[in-house]
Formats: sequence, C-alpha cells, structure tokens
Amino acid sequence: MVQGIGNKIGEGGCAEVFEWEDGSKIIKLAKPNTIPAALQAELHHCQTAWACGLPVPRTYDLVVVEGRSGIVFERIYGDPIIKRFVERAVEQSRTQQPIDIMKDYIEAKITAKLFHQIHSHAVARMPSQRENIKNDINRAQYLTDAEKAAVIAELDGLPIKLQLCHGDPNPGNILVRDNDAVIIDWNNASTGNPEADLAEYVVMIRYAILPPHLPSEASVLLDATRETCINLFMEEYERLSGIRYADVEPWILPVAARKLVADGISEEEKRLLINEIRRRLHIC
Repeated sequence: MVQGIGNKIGEGGCAEVFEWEDGSKIIKLAKPNTIPAALQAELHHCQTAWACGLPVPRTYDLVVVEGRSGIVFERIYGDPIIKRFVERAVEQSRTQQPIDIMKDYIEAKITAKLFHQIHSHAVARMPSQRENIKNDINRAQYLTDAEKAAVIAELDGLPIKLQLCHGDPNPGNILVRDNDAVIIDWNNASTGNPEADLAEYVVMIRYAILPPHLPSEASVLLDATRETCINLFMEEYERLSGIRYADVEPWILPVAARKLVADGISEEEKRLLINEIRRRLHIC
C-alpha cells in the first residue's frame, strides 16, 4: 500500500476513491479512461465552485500515485441521496407500507434548492455548456448524421445564458450531512443554461435504469414515483427561480442525445433515450 492511501471507499466510471493521509481527506484516482487534462479541469471547476461559496468539498492538490493522477479533496462524511433512497425503499418493503406517490423519497426538493444555489452564479474561465453538448451529440454512435444535425439545429435555436452549471445532478453526487447538501463530481461543470441542468435531472429520473446490484425494491419505488419526483423538483425550482417546466422542455431533446455517450448507463436506458429522441424528431 502506498503511503498516504487508505481503504477504498468508492468507485465510478472514471475513478476510484480512497482514504488519504489521516482520513480527513480522500484521493480520487483516475482510471485509464481518464486523461490528466480532465482531472486538471475538474480541479479548476471545484476550486471555482468553492470560491463561489457553494457547498462543495475543499480541494487540495493534483498528485500522481504509482503513475495514476488523482485529486486530493476534503472528506465529506454524509450519505449520498441514492443511498438514502435505497434504504427507504428497502424499509418500506420490509414493513409492507403502501407507496405514497406524493412523498419526496429521493429528496428532489433538496436537489432543486442546491441547483438553484449553483445557478445563481455567473463565472468566467469555464467550458461552454453548449459546445460540450454539441460535441457529445456528434460522438453519439446510436444516431444517424441526419438525426444529430436535427438535434443540434434544435439546440442552436435555444436561448443563451452564462450561469454556472454542474452538468450531472445525479443523486449519487449529492451528499446529505446534518440536513445540508454537499455536491461532488464537478468534472462536467460549465457555463451555460440552468435549463440544461434541469433537463439532465428530468431525463435521468424519467429514464434511469438502476444498476442490478441495487435491491429490486429501489427499482419498484422509483418506477412508482418518477413523475412525482420530477414534479416536486420543478415545483421547488420554479418557486425559487421562476423557471418553469415549459422552459426546460425544449432542452430534453439535446440532453437526451448527449447522454448517449455517458459512462455507466445501460443499453436498455440508451434504447429508451433513442426512442424518446426519435419521437421528438418525429422520425419514428
């Protein structure tokens, strides 16, 4: 074991996370599919969010451990929203309670408040959200060139804003600590339209297929409450910002198309997204 590295505490599509030094920090070590420049960009994005006073882990340094690049962060002791959701689903099934479809099982209101905080900032020296979306659409192997061009044409017709956006409103990226939310994984951050971040949330909740290692009870609860989650999220965000679901709706098409290149989503989920893209393009 390399000096400084402790137990492994997490893993994603692009990195592994370990305890670091005395346990008050963690190190996020890149996998081979992540280039050092991507880590440097994530470090900059996190530092930018920290400078805005947002609830993010403090960043320390970019280091190399046994040939692998990594970022050292403050360790946040909190539960990811997805973990809390799964625990609620299992407990509800165990006690045989009926599902209350109006209940905020996945803490959509907390997520909406958090993203409104993020979107309240305008920053410089960040990637262009719009260009990132276009690049992802052009890389999507599941769409024809004509379909890609049609989606990009729809994107080009949308308004331009310059707000700070996170890019991945995943319940696994939001930790709840003492009833406050902290958001991690800023590698997809950019300057652009809050509506695109909101569309990412809508698309994720509406079409997500939970990984098979999670208890089946979680999928049952999610399937029963997907649209309620979206409604609660949008009602809270509209209350805070004035942005309505109707403002987000045009962004669902380009966001669904860009998600086809995302790491870690199943072929089944990609099929759902392709069907939705083609429905919106009036192709199918």
